[in-house]
Amino acid sequence: MKTKKQVLRFGLPKGSLQEATIEKMAKAGYNISVSSRSYIPYVDDPELEIRLIRAQEISRYVEHGYLDCGITGLDWIQENGSKVQEVGEFQFNKATRQTARWVLAVPEDSPVKSVKDLQGKRIATELVSSTKKYLRRHKVKAEVEFSWGATEMKAHELVDAIVDITETGSSLRANKLRIVDTLLHSTPRLIANHDSWKEPWKRKKIETLALLLKGALEAEAKVGLKMNIARTNLARLLKALPALRNPTISNLSQEGWVAVETIIDEHVVRELIPALKTAGAEGIIEYPLNKVVY
Repeated sequence: MKTKKQVLRFGLPKGSLQEATIEKMAKAGYNISVSSRSYIPYVDDPELEIRLIRAQEISRYVEHGYLDCGITGLDWIQENGSKVQEVGEFQFNKATRQTARWVLAVPEDSPVKSVKDLQGKRIATELVSSTKKYLRRHKVKAEVEFSWGATEMKAHELVDAIVDITETGSSLRANKLRIVDTLLHSTPRLIANHDSWKEPWKRKKIETLALLLKGALEAEAKVGLKMNIARTNLARLLKALPALRNPTISNLSQEGWVAVETIIDEHVVRELIPALKTAGAEGIIEYPLNKVVY
């Protein structure tokens, strides 16, 4: 008797996070091809079915079981009040590795200095439920209207303030807006349906996705370094060398020399290589990493 093929239905965010997410999935080992005419991309894993859905909706479809799992922001999980299993947090956004923030912003010349000054005023945002909760915490009564887009423009003519998402704040500054307060920080999360999480095969598949994605993201900020050094200079070199773990040291065919290999944060390499050279290292090689799995 033929057994039914097991498949995991996986939701990825369509829109601003789409390109970054597909890039991270490729680094994790899953090559996804998106057609402009289809919301069902091809993926080179027969056990996965990918669905492209707006990030705002993914947590609801995961909660109700239409998707087994998905990647979406913490902001939309909280906004929708979705009851899902959180599997992993990933530090990436559409432009940077910075955490995205939902902020309360007003025009630069606005008299508003704090949320208390918005009593009886009007606020535009896509994040309506979370904004209303924020106002209630501060005991402020204000009208909150849903914004379908171009939210930054509305702050100058149509409303008194906006709640919008930003990574660096550059777009707000370009539109002559000033941040008054931060409502929440949000990062992408891998979430699972509770029933799917209870199924051993699906849970293992989801955990594998999380492991490989995390490994790919960890590798982005790190590089590998290889070098040769005379054993007599080894102790001096090791003092200069920060390491993810203790570096790997192996003997070379040339007597009295060893090879040293380690993984370090990429941002320190430019200062480190001259120090390694001064310590006596030769044949220094820097190379990129695909995954770092702890």
